[in-house]
Amino acid sequence: MSRDRGPRRLRRLDRSALIAASLTALSLTASGCVVVHGEKEVRPSATKAEAAKALKEFTTAYNAADKAYDSALDEGRVTGALGAIDAARLKAGRATSPGGNPAHSPLELSDTRFAIPKKAGWPRWFVADAAANKGGQARWVFVFTRHDLDQPWKAAYLTLMAPRDVPEFKTDEDGFAEAVPADSKQLAIPPGDLSDRYVSYLKDGGTAFADGGQTSRWRALRKKQAERPGLVRQFIDEPLTNGDFAPLALRTADGDALAFFASRHFEKQTAAPGASVPVPSKSVEALTEGEIKQSLTLEFVSNEVALVPKGSGKVDVLGRIQGMTAAKGE
Repeated sequence: MSRDRGPRRLRRLDRSALIAASLTALSLTASGCVVVHGEKEVRPSATKAEAAKALKEFTTAYNAADKAYDSALDEGRVTGALGAIDAARLKAGRATSPGGNPAHSPLELSDTRFAIPKKAGWPRWFVADAAANKGGQARWVFVFTRHDLDQPWKAAYLTLMAPRDVPEFKTDEDGFAEAVPADSKQLAIPPGDLSDRYVSYLKDGGTAFADGGQTSRWRALRKKQAERPGLVRQFIDEPLTNGDFAPLALRTADGDALAFFASRHFEKQTAAPGASVPVPSKSVEALTEGEIKQSLTLEFVSNEVALVPKGSGKVDVLGRIQGMTAAKGE
């Protein structure tokens, strides 16, 4: 599916889509936790009241940005994969509808549950899942993170999951969850390796991931698209593992892990001689640099959520949200 060599990375279209600035004075403990300024005390990442406040502030900012198609209104509440997807979506919306979103409907969340891990050092993070007035019966599952007490909580991951797929998390006597180290050898795939393994699977296949819509069926769809006459499609995939794109995982009650990770994907469309690439939508045009002549390269960012079994077994990718973040015409 994927090709061996990818195109030069396209310039980010919005500073909100940049990977968070590199942190200084970081070191990794043997457990994989990040330590800042020598802090080693294991403690809850947040209180439930703080988590609830963070989700409310995110929702308020997200709704304001969506209504105005203005990324400046929520860039302080999103980061990582969600930040990249959201910034590009708002930029495209503003280009096509400068007066704001005529179809705006505020996001409303309810029946919220929080899974807050105890951990040492930074970043601190927690998971929130809620019912919503959008997305049918799916649960909206967020991961919030921050790197310092003076920083606001920001949503780094968002996936929609069927209620039956949201697992019960392992908790201690105080009700706090357990973070799984990125290099954990207790799982079929360490969380820190998921993005690399996922893009390798998309290229070459294999047995690491269970069949499903975000694995085997997606590979089959891309193969079918690549074989269409008159328009060559090439797919290139890259892992995303640094900064606020880093994978995060929680231990489930049965010893598995629910892991969140990100990836970047390119689709290059090249027309046959004498033909032209189909004219993209206005939203795509708004994110496109260069003149579309013979080819168009689309860039996407995805965030995935997966159930990783303990010991051995296949990783089940339960959900994936993908958004186009850039494009280049040639």
